[in-house]
Amino acid sequence: MFTRRSLLKGGFGAGVTLALPSQVQATPRPDVDVTFLVINDVHACRIGDGLSPSCLSEGKTDTNLLRHIRALNNISRATWPKAIVGKATGFALAGQSIAKPQGIVVCGDVTDDGGGQVAEFAEGSQLLQFSHRYQQGQGADHVHFPVYVGLGNHDLDQDGRPPQIDWYRDELRDYVQMNHMPSVFFKPLVPVDNYDKASDNYSWNWGGLHLIQAQRYGGDGTKGTASSLDWMKRDLATYAADGRPVVIFQHYGWDKFSLERWNPARNTFTEDGSGAPHWWGDSEREDLLSTLSNYNVIGIFHGHEHDTPMAYKVNNIDIFKARAAYLGGFCLVRVTSDEMDVAIGDASDDHGGVIFTTAFTKRMG
Repeated sequence: MFTRRSLLKGGFGAGVTLALPSQVQATPRPDVDVTFLVINDVHACRIGDGLSPSCLSEGKTDTNLLRHIRALNNISRATWPKAIVGKATGFALAGQSIAKPQGIVVCGDVTDDGGGQVAEFAEGSQLLQFSHRYQQGQGADHVHFPVYVGLGNHDLDQDGRPPQIDWYRDELRDYVQMNHMPSVFFKPLVPVDNYDKASDNYSWNWGGLHLIQAQRYGGDGTKGTASSLDWMKRDLATYAADGRPVVIFQHYGWDKFSLERWNPARNTFTEDGSGAPHWWGDSEREDLLSTLSNYNVIGIFHGHEHDTPMAYKVNNIDIFKARAAYLGGFCLVRVTSDEMDVAIGDASDDHGGVIFTTAFTKRMG
């Protein structure tokens, strides 16, 4: 049986990656002053007129997503915090208004289970719920900024019924392409500069800032996708060889949950397990970091773990994660030519209020 993914792995896929410019022109790097939002783990959970099992008790409700959306939409009415939990943030714009975000980047798990599985070919109810909430629109029930979609294990791991085992995955991947992949036939909702159809990784530029969406993780070669690392190497060589700052987005991280392995003694996956990795392994992480090593990667944002805001470091790269979107979490980011400020926060009420829990700042150059 031929599928879209199998064709991509053969000769048909040889030319599907968008053509890159032959070289970066020898012009000065553009200045950078970009404000944007990063979210993860939306877990849209609607099935028919109800919810998937356990979603109500876990808080994966449309009510909570609408609460989250109000906070994101109202972020420009807030100010950069001067202090968080009594400690000065050191933000360059502390006490000043937050600029309108350029966009919202999603670090995976837009749906709770494969888009909201259906037995027949039809649009999954969870994917439809996500698009009704996290696709730029008007009114209080849509986000008001362009959305850069990334997928996670809950979107991609669900198998369909044989022989159409990739049905749910392809539905989610097609949604990413519809939103971002330039085509001779139509303009996507949020066009990007470079799209790899074999992996659905893509990149774009906000002035002198280069950004890459790596889906589950850069180099993922499972569940019918192709590793993006060769594409990523070409992309970075083309767009970031001049030393401009680069930001990476993906679903898996380097936190304890993302690193857990099979524990035969306990018959489950644990952080101190010694067996096969649950999500991604040592060699996969090493390959990704090696790919990034010669470039000015100023941050990696991820999701996967739901409950804890995080700012930590791996191989001198700063790593960030907000709480799950259905719990209200988000990262507010500002990057300039001289600094990077990240405020991690949560929706605090039903009227667009926010509370910040974590501050990170660094000067660059």
